[in-house]
Amino acid sequence: ILQAVRQGQGVLHVWEEIEAAAAHPYTARRNVDWAFCTPLPQKTGPPWALYVAGRLPGQGAPTPSSTDPSDLREDMKFAELVANGVSSMRQMRRLERQQASLSQFFSPVVLATLAAEDNPDQVLAPRETEVSVLFCDLRGFSLETERHADDLMGLLQRVSQALGVMTHEILRQGGVVGDFQGDAAMGFWGWPLAQPDSVARTCRAALGIRRQFQRAARQPAGPLAGFHVGIGIATGRAVAGKIGTADQAKVTVFGPVVNRASRLEGMTKILRAAVLVDQPTAEAVRRTVPPEVARVRKLAVVRPYGMDQPLEVSELLPPQSEYALLTDEHLRCCDAAVDAFVAGRWSEALALLHRTPTEDPATDFLTVYIAQHNRTPPPGWDGTIPLSSK
Repeated sequence: ILQAVRQGQGVLHVWEEIEAAAAHPYTARRNVDWAFCTPLPQKTGPPWALYVAGRLPGQGAPTPSSTDPSDLREDMKFAELVANGVSSMRQMRRLERQQASLSQFFSPVVLATLAAEDNPDQVLAPRETEVSVLFCDLRGFSLETERHADDLMGLLQRVSQALGVMTHEILRQGGVVGDFQGDAAMGFWGWPLAQPDSVARTCRAALGIRRQFQRAARQPAGPLAGFHVGIGIATGRAVAGKIGTADQAKVTVFGPVVNRASRLEGMTKILRAAVLVDQPTAEAVRRTVPPEVARVRKLAVVRPYGMDQPLEVSELLPPQSEYALLTDEHLRCCDAAVDAFVAGRWSEALALLHRTPTEDPATDFLTVYIAQHNRTPPPGWDGTIPLSSK
């Protein structure tokens, strides 16, 4: 066994006389005439080998004519095939364990791409590409922390379940979980493989998260009770891949589109809408996503705090069959109202907004702004509402 492992190849030995065993470098056992050992091919870990021993045909001690090693070569070849098969199975099990471990760090779409390519560094290398980014923040966390300060482990479990809802929907739609920031999660689509339907996937993930938390709100005793979410989505060019330093890196996405999605998520509190999207995303929804999947409506054109460029903000909504409060006609009124508001026709905008249900909170943002300015655009009006905070 030792010789086979050290040489990395099979070793066969036949004992001619048991009594002379002490003179051989191999140990003879009672009722054993021959033995061979074949090492299992492997690159790492402790060595494994396949050891087989037996007796030759005939009675009594074997004779020299019956101890020809060539008589056992076919058996040894078969043993080598078995050793290779066992080694392959062990390697496969090792890879399965490694993949299971990596699945906590890489999204399935990334793992599948890594498995299909020969050069993982090339797959993970940062590159510029078109992506859709989703930011989802957990609301109600501060209040729940105050209420359950004496059970932080229980609160941590609930937060983990809430984040699990977010990541499950991101992964279910073929996205990559790019980051966690406290009680918020970020996902993106369009990398490592281009996804022509990335906007549709992002919208389905966002509405899936919204749906899960709305259901949880109807279950006061459930683990997600007291939590709700705000979601921002932006689409554009970004750098995606393994990003970081020489000491530590992670698979994520970088660029202005990421900041835009984060800002939109923050605006959900100001505009009182669950899911906000930027103009490229809204245009893609209108162009490529069936209304049976998702709908959009304009809400305003704003200048985010600390930014120079205006941002057209729209709300992503479920299909009318799922959210009957707002019909498609209501959404057309909202779009026309925003266009009239930007053009300075505030009386027309207000009349259009009044055609929407009073239970709709998102239209309050424009109606309140119009009322605060006595229905008259301020001097130098450019159609943009400046925001005073994030």
